Amino acid sequence: MERLSGLDAGLLYSESSTVPLHVCSVVELDTSTVPGGYSFERFRDELAKRIPALPEFRTRLADSQLNLDHPVWVEDNDFDLSRHLNRIALPAPGGREELAEVCGHIASVQLDRDKPLWELWVIEGLAGDAALALMIKVHHAAVDGVSAANLLEQLLDVEPDAAPPDPVDGPGHASPLGIAVDGLLRFLTRPWQLTRVVPVTTAMVTQTVRRAVTGRAMAAPFSAPTTRFNAELTSERSVALVQLDLGEVKAVKDRWGVKVNDVVMALCAGALRGYLSARDELPGKPLIAVVPASVHGTSDRPGRNQLSGMFCNLHTDIDDPVRRLQSIATSNVRAKEHSAALGPTVLVDLAQSISRAGFGWLLGVLGRTPLSRIAIHNVVISNVAGPPMTLYSCGAEVTALYPLGPIFHGSGLNITVMSLGDRLNVGIISCPQLVDDLWDLADRFHTELEVLQSG
Repeated sequence: MERLSGLDAGLLYSESSTVPLHVCSVVELDTSTVPGGYSFERFRDELAKRIPALPEFRTRLADSQLNLDHPVWVEDNDFDLSRHLNRIALPAPGGREELAEVCGHIASVQLDRDKPLWELWVIEGLAGDAALALMIKVHHAAVDGVSAANLLEQLLDVEPDAAPPDPVDGPGHASPLGIAVDGLLRFLTRPWQLTRVVPVTTAMVTQTVRRAVTGRAMAAPFSAPTTRFNAELTSERSVALVQLDLGEVKAVKDRWGVKVNDVVMALCAGALRGYLSARDELPGKPLIAVVPASVHGTSDRPGRNQLSGMFCNLHTDIDDPVRRLQSIATSNVRAKEHSAALGPTVLVDLAQSISRAGFGWLLGVLGRTPLSRIAIHNVVISNVAGPPMTLYSCGAEVTALYPLGPIFHGSGLNITVMSLGDRLNVGIISCPQLVDDLWDLADRFHTELEVLQSG
Protein backbone atom coordinates (compact mmCIF):
# COMPACT_ATOMS: atom_id res chain seq x y z
CA MET A 1 0.00 0.00 0.00
CA GLU A 2 1.01 3.65 -0.39
CA ARG A 3 0.18 5.79 2.65
CA LEU A 4 -0.75 9.43 2.10
CA SER A 5 1.84 11.79 3.54
CA GLY A 6 0.83 14.49 6.00
CA LEU A 7 0.75 17.11 3.26
CA ASP A 8 -1.25 14.85 0.91
CA ALA A 9 -3.73 14.05 3.67
CA GLY A 10 -4.00 17.69 4.75
CA LEU A 11 -5.15 18.60 1.26
CA LEU A 12 -7.70 15.80 1.41
CA TYR A 13 -9.06 16.80 4.83
CA SER A 14 -9.19 20.51 3.93
CA GLU A 15 -11.55 20.02 1.00
CA SER A 16 -15.15 21.23 1.20
CA SER A 17 -18.00 22.03 -1.18
CA THR A 18 -16.77 25.64 -1.44
CA VAL A 19 -13.09 24.69 -1.59
CA PRO A 20 -12.69 21.75 -3.99
CA LEU A 21 -9.01 20.84 -3.93
CA HIS A 22 -8.09 19.60 -7.36
CA VAL A 23 -5.69 20.86 -10.02
CA CYS A 24 -6.83 21.19 -13.62
CA SER A 25 -5.39 21.60 -17.09
CA VAL A 26 -7.24 22.93 -20.12
CA VAL A 27 -5.67 21.57 -23.30
CA GLU A 28 -6.53 22.95 -26.74
CA LEU A 29 -5.96 20.61 -29.68
CA ASP A 30 -5.77 20.67 -33.46
CA THR A 31 -7.36 17.41 -34.59
CA SER A 32 -6.27 17.84 -38.23
CA THR A 33 -3.01 16.05 -37.28
CA VAL A 34 -4.79 12.87 -36.09
CA PRO A 35 -3.75 9.95 -38.35
CA GLY A 36 -6.95 8.72 -39.97
CA GLY A 37 -9.03 11.59 -38.54
CA TYR A 38 -10.53 12.34 -35.14
CA SER A 39 -13.51 10.67 -33.54
CA PHE A 40 -14.44 10.49 -29.88
CA GLU A 41 -14.40 6.70 -30.02
CA ARG A 42 -10.83 6.65 -31.36
CA PHE A 43 -9.76 9.15 -28.70
CA ARG A 44 -11.31 6.98 -25.98
CA ASP A 45 -9.57 3.85 -27.28
CA GLU A 46 -6.18 5.60 -27.46
CA LEU A 47 -6.60 6.96 -23.95
CA ALA A 48 -7.42 3.47 -22.67
CA LYS A 49 -4.06 2.24 -23.99
CA ARG A 50 -2.26 4.79 -21.80
CA ILE A 51 -4.00 4.02 -18.51
CA PRO A 52 -1.67 1.06 -17.70
CA ALA A 53 1.24 3.54 -17.66
CA LEU A 54 -0.55 5.89 -15.23
CA PRO A 55 -0.84 4.36 -11.73
CA GLU A 56 -2.18 7.70 -10.43
CA PHE A 57 -5.21 7.16 -12.66
CA ARG A 58 -5.81 3.59 -11.45
CA THR A 59 -5.54 4.09 -7.68
CA ARG A 60 -8.27 5.09 -5.25
CA LEU A 61 -8.41 5.94 -1.56
CA ALA A 62 -8.84 3.19 1.00
CA ASP A 63 -9.32 3.42 4.77
CA SER A 64 -10.39 1.49 7.86
CA GLN A 65 -12.52 2.56 10.81
CA LEU A 66 -9.69 1.40 13.07
CA ASN A 67 -7.01 3.34 11.16
CA LEU A 68 -5.28 5.95 13.36
CA ASP A 69 -3.15 7.31 10.53
CA HIS A 70 -3.92 8.77 7.11
CA PRO A 71 -5.71 6.84 4.34
CA VAL A 72 -3.80 4.87 1.70
CA TRP A 73 -3.76 4.55 -2.07
CA VAL A 74 -4.66 1.13 -3.48
CA GLU A 75 -5.23 -0.30 -6.94
CA ASP A 76 -8.85 0.01 -8.06
CA ASN A 77 -10.00 -3.52 -8.92
CA ASP A 78 -13.14 -2.15 -10.57
CA PHE A 79 -11.51 0.57 -12.67
CA ASP A 80 -13.79 1.67 -15.51
CA LEU A 81 -12.63 4.39 -17.89
CA SER A 82 -16.22 5.39 -18.69
CA ARG A 83 -16.61 6.63 -15.09
CA HIS A 84 -13.85 9.19 -15.68
CA LEU A 85 -14.18 10.17 -19.34
CA ASN A 86 -16.91 12.69 -20.21
CA ARG A 87 -17.98 14.26 -23.50
CA ILE A 88 -19.72 17.62 -23.89
CA ALA A 89 -20.15 20.32 -26.56
CA LEU A 90 -19.77 24.07 -26.24
CA PRO A 91 -22.68 26.36 -27.07
CA ALA A 92 -22.23 28.53 -30.17
CA PRO A 93 -20.10 30.34 -31.13
CA GLY A 94 -17.63 28.15 -29.19
CA GLY A 95 -15.17 30.94 -28.40
CA ARG A 96 -12.84 31.49 -25.47
CA GLU A 97 -15.59 32.79 -23.19
CA GLU A 98 -17.85 29.79 -23.80
CA LEU A 99 -14.90 27.45 -23.18
CA ALA A 100 -13.92 29.24 -19.97
CA GLU A 101 -17.50 29.21 -18.68
CA VAL A 102 -17.76 25.44 -19.14
CA CYS A 103 -14.33 24.91 -17.56
CA GLY A 104 -15.31 27.08 -14.59
CA HIS A 105 -18.36 24.89 -14.02
CA ILE A 106 -16.27 21.70 -14.20
CA ALA A 107 -13.72 23.18 -11.78
CA SER A 108 -16.43 23.98 -9.23
CA VAL A 109 -17.50 20.35 -8.67
CA GLN A 110 -15.72 18.03 -6.21
CA LEU A 111 -14.34 14.71 -7.39
CA ASP A 112 -16.09 11.50 -6.33
CA ARG A 113 -13.95 9.80 -3.65
CA ASP A 114 -15.42 6.36 -4.36
CA LYS A 115 -13.24 6.04 -7.46
CA PRO A 116 -9.78 7.17 -8.61
CA LEU A 117 -9.62 10.94 -8.10
CA TRP A 118 -9.54 12.26 -11.66
CA GLU A 119 -11.75 13.18 -14.60
CA LEU A 120 -11.14 14.02 -18.23
CA TRP A 121 -13.66 16.04 -20.20
CA VAL A 122 -13.61 16.06 -24.01
CA ILE A 123 -15.06 19.41 -25.08
CA GLU A 124 -16.23 19.60 -28.68
CA GLY A 125 -17.71 22.52 -30.61
CA LEU A 126 -14.70 24.80 -30.15
CA ALA A 127 -14.43 27.51 -32.80
CA GLY A 128 -12.25 26.35 -35.72
CA ASP A 129 -12.59 23.53 -38.19
CA ALA A 130 -10.40 21.08 -36.27
CA ALA A 131 -10.40 22.55 -32.77
CA LEU A 132 -11.01 20.45 -29.67
CA ALA A 133 -10.41 21.01 -25.97
CA LEU A 134 -9.77 18.72 -23.03
CA MET A 135 -10.13 19.50 -19.35
CA ILE A 136 -8.19 17.23 -17.00
CA LYS A 137 -9.00 17.35 -13.29
CA VAL A 138 -6.92 15.52 -10.64
CA HIS A 139 -7.16 15.82 -6.85
CA HIS A 140 -4.35 17.79 -5.24
CA ALA A 141 -3.79 14.96 -2.75
CA ALA A 142 -2.63 12.86 -5.72
CA VAL A 143 -0.44 15.42 -7.53
CA ASP A 144 1.29 18.75 -7.06
CA GLY A 145 2.28 21.11 -9.89
CA VAL A 146 5.39 19.24 -10.96
CA SER A 147 3.91 15.74 -10.69
CA ALA A 148 0.84 16.98 -12.59
CA ALA A 149 3.16 18.17 -15.37
CA ASN A 150 4.88 14.77 -15.34
CA LEU A 151 1.48 13.12 -15.56
CA LEU A 152 0.67 15.19 -18.61
CA GLU A 153 3.91 14.08 -20.23
CA GLN A 154 2.70 10.47 -19.90
CA LEU A 155 -0.64 11.40 -21.42
CA LEU A 156 0.92 13.35 -24.28
CA ASP A 157 3.31 12.29 -27.03
CA VAL A 158 6.08 13.91 -29.05
CA GLU A 159 4.73 12.38 -32.28
CA PRO A 160 1.16 12.07 -33.55
CA ASP A 161 1.38 8.30 -34.02
CA ALA A 162 3.55 7.42 -30.99
CA ALA A 163 3.12 4.05 -29.30
CA PRO A 164 1.64 4.09 -25.79
CA PRO A 165 4.19 4.12 -22.92
CA ASP A 166 5.13 0.95 -21.06
CA PRO A 167 2.90 -0.17 -18.17
CA VAL A 168 3.80 0.98 -14.64
CA ASP A 169 2.93 -0.97 -11.51
CA GLY A 170 0.55 0.62 -9.03
CA PRO A 171 0.61 0.51 -5.20
CA GLY A 172 -1.12 -2.86 -4.97
CA HIS A 173 -3.90 -3.79 -2.56
CA ALA A 174 -4.51 -3.58 1.19
CA SER A 175 -7.00 -5.09 3.62
CA PRO A 176 -8.78 -3.00 6.29
CA LEU A 177 -6.82 -4.90 8.94
CA GLY A 178 -3.51 -4.26 7.16
CA ILE A 179 -4.34 -0.55 6.88
CA ALA A 180 -5.17 -0.38 10.59
CA VAL A 181 -2.07 -2.26 11.79
CA ASP A 182 0.28 -0.20 9.65
CA GLY A 183 -1.54 2.95 10.75
CA LEU A 184 -1.05 2.03 14.43
CA LEU A 185 2.69 1.57 13.94
CA ARG A 186 2.94 4.95 12.21
CA PHE A 187 0.87 6.57 14.95
CA LEU A 188 3.21 5.23 17.64
CA THR A 189 6.30 6.62 15.85
CA ARG A 190 4.85 10.12 15.41
CA PRO A 191 6.40 11.49 18.63
CA TRP A 192 9.82 10.71 17.13
CA GLN A 193 8.89 12.81 14.11
CA LEU A 194 8.03 15.70 16.42
CA THR A 195 11.51 15.57 17.98
CA ARG A 196 12.90 16.25 14.51
CA VAL A 197 10.43 19.00 13.61
CA VAL A 198 10.55 21.10 16.81
CA PRO A 199 14.26 22.11 16.58
CA VAL A 200 13.90 22.73 12.84
CA THR A 201 10.91 25.00 13.46
CA THR A 202 12.76 26.86 16.21
CA ALA A 203 15.74 27.41 13.93
CA MET A 204 13.39 28.59 11.18
CA VAL A 205 11.87 31.25 13.43
CA THR A 206 15.30 32.40 14.59
CA GLN A 207 16.57 32.56 11.02
CA THR A 208 13.57 34.60 9.91
CA VAL A 209 13.93 37.10 12.76
CA ARG A 210 17.61 37.62 11.94
CA ARG A 211 16.87 38.18 8.28
CA ALA A 212 14.03 40.58 9.07
CA VAL A 213 16.31 42.65 11.31
CA THR A 214 18.98 42.88 8.59
CA GLY A 215 16.48 43.52 5.76
CA ARG A 216 17.16 40.18 4.04
CA ALA A 217 13.80 38.51 4.68
CA MET A 218 11.11 37.62 2.18
CA ALA A 219 7.79 39.44 2.35
CA ALA A 220 6.03 38.66 5.62
CA PRO A 221 2.72 36.80 5.80
CA PHE A 222 -0.17 38.89 7.16
CA SER A 223 1.51 42.02 5.74
CA ALA A 224 -0.71 41.99 2.64
CA PRO A 225 -3.40 44.65 2.18
CA THR A 226 -7.01 43.51 2.07
CA THR A 227 -8.43 43.32 -1.46
CA ARG A 228 -11.52 41.87 -3.11
CA PHE A 229 -9.58 38.60 -3.49
CA ASN A 230 -9.37 38.23 0.30
CA ALA A 231 -12.93 37.14 0.97
CA GLU A 232 -15.07 34.07 1.53
CA LEU A 233 -15.70 31.83 -1.47
CA THR A 234 -18.83 30.27 -2.84
CA SER A 235 -18.77 26.95 -4.69
CA GLU A 236 -18.72 28.71 -8.09
CA ARG A 237 -15.56 29.21 -10.13
CA SER A 238 -14.68 31.55 -12.98
CA VAL A 239 -11.81 30.92 -15.38
CA ALA A 240 -9.87 33.00 -17.91
CA LEU A 241 -7.09 31.85 -20.25
CA VAL A 242 -4.23 33.83 -21.82
CA GLN A 243 -1.50 32.79 -24.23
CA LEU A 244 1.68 34.85 -24.63
CA ASP A 245 4.69 34.61 -26.90
CA LEU A 246 7.52 33.07 -24.86
CA GLY A 247 10.09 34.66 -27.17
CA GLU A 248 8.75 38.11 -26.30
CA VAL A 249 8.91 37.27 -22.59
CA LYS A 250 12.53 36.14 -22.97
CA ALA A 251 13.35 39.33 -24.90
CA VAL A 252 12.13 41.38 -21.93
CA LYS A 253 14.21 39.16 -19.63
CA ASP A 254 17.35 39.77 -21.71
CA ARG A 255 16.72 43.49 -22.09
CA TRP A 256 16.46 44.17 -18.38
CA GLY A 257 18.85 41.51 -17.09
CA VAL A 258 16.32 39.55 -15.04
CA LYS A 259 14.91 36.00 -15.05
CA VAL A 260 11.87 34.67 -16.91
CA ASN A 261 10.12 34.13 -13.57
CA ASP A 262 10.72 37.79 -12.69
CA VAL A 263 9.00 38.83 -15.92
CA VAL A 264 6.10 36.48 -15.20
CA MET A 265 5.69 37.98 -11.72
CA ALA A 266 5.88 41.49 -13.17
CA LEU A 267 3.17 40.67 -15.73
CA CYS A 268 0.94 39.41 -12.90
CA ALA A 269 1.72 42.49 -10.80
CA GLY A 270 1.02 44.91 -13.64
CA ALA A 271 -2.23 43.19 -14.58
CA LEU A 272 -3.41 43.20 -10.95
CA ARG A 273 -2.41 46.83 -10.47
CA GLY A 274 -4.31 47.87 -13.60
CA TYR A 275 -7.34 45.80 -12.70
CA LEU A 276 -7.64 47.22 -9.19
CA SER A 277 -6.82 50.79 -10.29
CA ALA A 278 -9.63 50.72 -12.84
CA ARG A 279 -12.02 50.00 -9.96
CA ASP A 280 -10.47 52.53 -7.54
CA GLU A 281 -9.39 49.62 -5.33
CA LEU A 282 -5.59 49.73 -5.58
CA PRO A 283 -4.14 49.61 -2.04
CA GLY A 284 -1.30 51.89 -1.05
CA LYS A 285 0.60 48.84 0.24
CA PRO A 286 2.02 46.38 -2.32
CA LEU A 287 0.22 43.11 -2.97
CA ILE A 288 1.84 39.93 -1.65
CA ALA A 289 1.95 36.65 -3.61
CA VAL A 290 2.55 33.14 -2.37
CA VAL A 291 4.76 31.29 -4.84
CA PRO A 292 4.77 27.48 -4.40
CA ALA A 293 8.03 25.71 -5.23
CA SER A 294 8.70 22.05 -5.92
CA VAL A 295 11.27 20.18 -3.83
CA HIS A 296 10.96 16.91 -5.75
CA GLY A 297 14.62 17.06 -6.71
CA THR A 298 15.91 17.74 -3.20
CA SER A 299 13.50 15.85 -0.93
CA ASP A 300 13.61 12.22 0.17
CA ARG A 301 10.33 12.58 2.09
CA PRO A 302 7.31 10.38 1.35
CA GLY A 303 4.21 11.66 -0.41
CA ARG A 304 3.07 12.90 -3.79
CA ASN A 305 3.09 16.58 -2.80
CA GLN A 306 6.64 17.82 -2.33
CA LEU A 307 6.18 21.53 -1.88
CA SER A 308 7.86 24.51 -0.36
CA GLY A 309 7.00 28.14 -1.00
CA MET A 310 7.79 31.75 -0.40
CA PHE A 311 6.05 35.09 0.04
CA CYS A 312 6.92 37.59 -2.68
CA ASN A 313 6.40 41.34 -2.85
CA LEU A 314 4.67 42.33 -6.13
CA HIS A 315 5.54 46.04 -5.69
CA THR A 316 2.16 47.13 -7.05
CA ASP A 317 2.72 50.46 -5.29
CA ILE A 318 5.32 51.34 -7.97
CA ASP A 319 3.83 53.09 -11.00
CA ASP A 320 6.70 52.63 -13.48
CA PRO A 321 6.53 49.10 -15.02
CA VAL A 322 10.28 48.72 -15.57
CA ARG A 323 11.18 49.89 -12.07
CA ARG A 324 8.49 47.53 -10.75
CA LEU A 325 10.07 44.63 -12.69
CA GLN A 326 13.51 45.43 -11.31
CA SER A 327 12.18 45.71 -7.75
CA ILE A 328 10.41 42.37 -8.12
CA ALA A 329 13.64 40.77 -9.38
CA THR A 330 15.54 42.07 -6.33
CA SER A 331 12.80 40.91 -3.94
CA ASN A 332 12.67 37.49 -5.59
CA VAL A 333 16.40 36.96 -5.00
CA ARG A 334 15.92 37.83 -1.33
CA ALA A 335 12.87 35.54 -1.06
CA LYS A 336 14.70 32.60 -2.69
CA GLU A 337 17.71 33.01 -0.40
CA HIS A 338 15.44 33.17 2.64
CA SER A 339 13.46 30.11 1.51
CA ALA A 340 16.66 28.16 0.83
CA ALA A 341 18.03 29.06 4.26
CA LEU A 342 14.92 27.64 5.93
CA GLY A 343 15.39 24.30 4.19
CA PRO A 344 13.41 22.79 1.32
CA THR A 345 11.40 20.28 3.37
CA VAL A 346 10.10 22.48 6.21
CA LEU A 347 6.49 22.44 4.99
CA VAL A 348 6.56 18.72 4.22
CA ASP A 349 8.06 17.88 7.63
CA LEU A 350 5.62 20.08 9.54
CA ALA A 351 2.65 18.45 7.81
CA GLN A 352 4.11 14.99 8.40
CA SER A 353 4.27 15.62 12.15
CA ILE A 354 0.52 16.29 12.41
CA SER A 355 -1.63 13.27 13.18
CA ARG A 356 -5.04 12.55 11.71
CA ALA A 357 -6.69 13.73 14.94
CA GLY A 358 -4.41 16.77 14.93
CA PHE A 359 -5.62 17.78 11.47
CA GLY A 360 -9.20 17.41 12.68
CA TRP A 361 -8.53 19.72 15.65
CA LEU A 362 -6.64 22.24 13.52
CA LEU A 363 -9.35 22.40 10.85
CA GLY A 364 -11.98 22.80 13.57
CA VAL A 365 -10.13 25.80 14.97
CA LEU A 366 -9.65 27.32 11.52
CA GLY A 367 -13.35 26.78 10.78
CA ARG A 368 -14.15 29.11 13.69
CA THR A 369 -11.58 31.70 12.58
CA PRO A 370 -12.66 34.51 10.22
CA LEU A 371 -10.05 33.63 7.60
CA SER A 372 -11.99 35.48 4.91
CA ARG A 373 -11.22 38.74 6.72
CA ILE A 374 -7.52 38.05 7.27
CA ALA A 375 -5.20 38.91 4.36
CA ILE A 376 -2.34 36.44 4.74
CA HIS A 377 -1.49 37.10 1.08
CA ASN A 378 -3.39 38.30 -1.99
CA VAL A 379 -2.74 35.81 -4.77
CA VAL A 380 -1.10 32.46 -5.49
CA ILE A 381 1.26 32.57 -8.48
CA SER A 382 2.84 29.38 -9.85
CA ASN A 383 5.24 29.10 -12.77
CA VAL A 384 5.71 25.53 -14.03
CA ALA A 385 8.27 24.77 -16.72
CA GLY A 386 6.70 22.77 -19.53
CA PRO A 387 8.22 20.81 -22.42
CA PRO A 388 9.99 22.86 -25.11
CA MET A 389 8.71 20.75 -28.02
CA THR A 390 5.40 20.23 -29.83
CA LEU A 391 3.19 17.64 -28.14
CA TYR A 392 0.24 15.52 -29.28
CA SER A 393 -2.76 14.02 -27.52
CA CYS A 394 -3.96 10.83 -29.19
CA GLY A 395 -2.61 12.21 -32.47
CA ALA A 396 -3.97 15.78 -32.11
CA GLU A 397 -1.41 18.58 -31.85
CA VAL A 398 -1.49 20.50 -28.57
CA THR A 399 -1.80 24.21 -29.36
CA ALA A 400 -2.27 25.43 -25.77
CA LEU A 401 -2.04 24.02 -22.26
CA TYR A 402 -3.47 26.12 -19.44
CA PRO A 403 -2.95 25.02 -15.80
CA LEU A 404 -5.46 25.92 -13.09
CA GLY A 405 -4.73 25.67 -9.35
CA PRO A 406 -7.02 25.77 -6.31
CA ILE A 407 -8.25 28.82 -4.40
CA PHE A 408 -9.14 29.15 -0.71
CA HIS A 409 -11.21 31.27 1.64
CA GLY A 410 -9.33 34.52 2.08
CA SER A 411 -7.17 33.74 -0.97
CA GLY A 412 -9.53 33.75 -3.93
CA LEU A 413 -7.20 34.22 -6.89
CA ASN A 414 -4.76 31.74 -8.45
CA ILE A 415 -2.58 32.49 -11.49
CA THR A 416 -0.66 29.51 -12.84
CA VAL A 417 1.73 29.76 -15.78
CA MET A 418 3.16 26.95 -17.90
CA SER A 419 5.43 27.11 -20.93
CA LEU A 420 4.84 24.87 -23.93
CA GLY A 421 7.07 25.12 -26.97
CA ASP A 422 7.32 28.81 -27.91
CA ARG A 423 4.22 29.83 -25.93
CA LEU A 424 3.52 30.84 -22.34
CA ASN A 425 0.08 29.74 -21.18
CA VAL A 426 -1.60 31.52 -18.27
CA GLY A 427 -4.54 29.99 -16.40
CA ILE A 428 -6.46 32.25 -14.02
CA ILE A 429 -9.15 31.04 -11.63
CA SER A 430 -11.25 32.84 -9.05
CA CYS A 431 -14.78 32.99 -7.66
CA PRO A 432 -17.28 35.12 -9.63
CA GLN A 433 -18.56 36.68 -6.39
CA LEU A 434 -15.04 38.09 -5.84
CA VAL A 435 -14.01 38.93 -9.40
CA ASP A 436 -16.86 40.03 -11.64
CA ASP A 437 -14.84 40.22 -14.87
CA LEU A 438 -11.84 37.89 -14.93
CA TRP A 439 -11.30 38.53 -18.64
CA ASP A 440 -10.44 42.15 -17.90
CA LEU A 441 -7.62 40.92 -15.67
CA ALA A 442 -6.54 38.34 -18.27
CA ASP A 443 -6.42 40.78 -21.18
CA ARG A 444 -4.11 43.09 -19.23
CA PHE A 445 -1.29 40.53 -19.53
CA HIS A 446 -0.83 41.39 -23.23
CA THR A 447 -0.85 45.10 -22.40
CA GLU A 448 1.76 44.67 -19.67
CA LEU A 449 4.01 42.65 -21.96
CA GLU A 450 3.84 45.36 -24.64
CA VAL A 451 4.72 48.01 -22.06
CA LEU A 452 7.75 46.06 -20.83
CA GLN A 453 8.88 45.49 -24.42
CA SER A 454 8.71 49.18 -25.30
CA GLY A 455 10.14 50.10 -21.84
